[in-house]
Amino acid sequence: MLSLKGKTAVITGGGSGIGASMVARFAQQGAQVAILEVDLDKAQHFVAEIADPSLKINCYQVNVTDQSAVRQVMEEVIVNHQSIDILINNAGVSQIGSLDQTSEQDFDRVFGVNVKGVYNCLFSVIEHMKKRKQGVILNMASVAASVGIPDRFAYSATKGAIRSMTYSVAKDYLSYNIRCNCISPARVHTPFVDEYLKTNYPGREEEIYQQLATSQPIGRMGTPEEIANLALYLCSDEAAFITGTDYPIDGGFIKLNT
Repeated sequence: MLSLKGKTAVITGGGSGIGASMVARFAQQGAQVAILEVDLDKAQHFVAEIADPSLKINCYQVNVTDQSAVRQVMEEVIVNHQSIDILINNAGVSQIGSLDQTSEQDFDRVFGVNVKGVYNCLFSVIEHMKKRKQGVILNMASVAASVGIPDRFAYSATKGAIRSMTYSVAKDYLSYNIRCNCISPARVHTPFVDEYLKTNYPGREEEIYQQLATSQPIGRMGTPEEIANLALYLCSDEAAFITGTDYPIDGGFIKLNT
């Protein structure tokens, strides 16, 4: 069950957090995994920490906002691995602020990575998947695409775009046997959360962490491993009948907190 043996998975932003958990989980299930990271050292350090030579993980440096660079690295992955069976668009950045607190520079930065970056990766693999008449695409959205979250104006807009892009790709490429879904996590305990607390609430990290954790009806934040497990299922052959769907994984946040 849920074997990915013989498949190649490309995971953007796979050097830490949720992306790193997906890299480890997919490799454990037999996939060849290509990490695409803007910070190559971070990706390589993560792979070294795993310290399991039986896992097939390679690292590639790329800025997802640069389409020509993305196309080049995708071609390199295809040459090295013979195919790209799975694409996970996980790379993303956050932006804290309401509309009046969001500068044009901030807006362009978060859209450049979260929306254009996803488009660049989709654009760079779709012809390959069409020729093979198969492929699985998983995009990382957010509960912020479904409900209003304070001080997340630009970020929420990008995640809404990702959800809409998911539906569009799923519809347009049904005849090519290409499936496309997205995952919408609520708060997940990652290094980003710890850094956010340290930067914005020095000396109150534990207090604010508990406030954020208990805002989920289930009473805690999610873990990167829990997100990776859902991603694994949606990218496996066991989920072959699932496409064009957004999957909240949110501890009840959307339905029980509104």
